[in-house]
Amino acid sequence: MKNNKNSPIEIILVEDNPDDVEMTLVGLKEQRLANCVRVLEDGEAALRYILQEAETCPRVILLDLKLPKIDGIEVLRRIRADKRAKLTPVVVVTSSSEERDRIESYKLGVNSYIVKPVNFDKFVKTVGEIGLYWMLLNTTPC
Repeated sequence: MKNNKNSPIEIILVEDNPDDVEMTLVGLKEQRLANCVRVLEDGEAALRYILQEAETCPRVILLDLKLPKIDGIEVLRRIRADKRAKLTPVVVVTSSSEERDRIESYKLGVNSYIVKPVNFDKFVKTVGEIGLYWMLLNTTPC
């Protein structure tokens, strides 16, 4: 993967829950970032795209942990093991507040771990703030 200045900046959202996808897109749309999102609905599709198909480095990967086919912890493990993708920022956005998930995510090199707010307005606001930070304030290595 390379950073191509002519390619659109991309957020990869790895999420299987259609309601959470919709709320995430609303939050990003409110910050004018929704046109930059590629949604992948399971861990297998995420790994195929991130490790094999993506031509440019995404600005950030928003990763749920509870995914079909391959869970989010394994997705994170494989991203961090891949020499092309290992520096890509990954933010876990999950309903899991379990300490073991949080600790394992950080051991594997996650950049941030956020528990999804249950309230719609808080969820949308949180996602908007995540998008603003990773797309506008943070400087990535790729």
